[in-house]
Amino acid sequence: MSVFLLGGGRDLAVCASLLQAFVSEAREHAAGRAPVIALLLVLEAHDDASVDRFRGVLEAAGAAPDDIRVHAVVEGETFADAMTDADGVFVGGGLTPAYHDAVRGIGEAIRERVASGMPYAGYSAGASIAAGPALVGGYRVGGVEVVSEDAGEELGAVEVRPGLGLLDFAVDVHAAQWGTLSRLVAAVDAGLVTDGVAIDENTALVISAQAAPAVRGSGQVWRVESTASGVHVQVLRA
Repeated sequence: MSVFLLGGGRDLAVCASLLQAFVSEAREHAAGRAPVIALLLVLEAHDDASVDRFRGVLEAAGAAPDDIRVHAVVEGETFADAMTDADGVFVGGGLTPAYHDAVRGIGEAIRERVASGMPYAGYSAGASIAAGPALVGGYRVGGVEVVSEDAGEELGAVEVRPGLGLLDFAVDVHAAQWGTLSRLVAAVDAGLVTDGVAIDENTALVISAQAAPAVRGSGQVWRVESTASGVHVQVLRA
């Protein structure tokens, strides 16, 4: 089974196409019964659109309405019992630090289920927190602005926190669209993380034990790592 990391994007058709394999793997995990896909969302105040939006993406990807079990909390709350009977988990997007805090109580359950064959999909914030070293936001490193404050996730200094641990490298999102590649480069250069990927919108990086990592979608994935000569950036394409 696989981990699907989506860099964000508002194109429903493209995001749905990137999640078709995830829905298929959840159905395979269910082994003949109707799959249970846990949709985890952290909502901002007065957010009355995200549940329908993310549910719609999953349905467009092939999930039946009854397959989707929505777990929605507001910022400051945590998820509880979200993994019961889940055959796949899709963690949506929003304020990354809030998502990081919200999964604290179910992180071990997610890791165990993924290790046993359950697929995971993360969109934007959900992709960032999937990492072991989770780059949750910020726009300054050593007092120097390395990305627009608008991309800072309400944090000042760039922060790396322990994430879900499904990956051993950091993940940043909205790479070309928000300019977050420079944040990841700065984080690697400062030694906050040793390596990572910055994923464009409408693009996915798929990690599977059965195959080499694959880029899918209309954008690119930017691989960043520390080398003896400095920071090295490699462009990965579908």
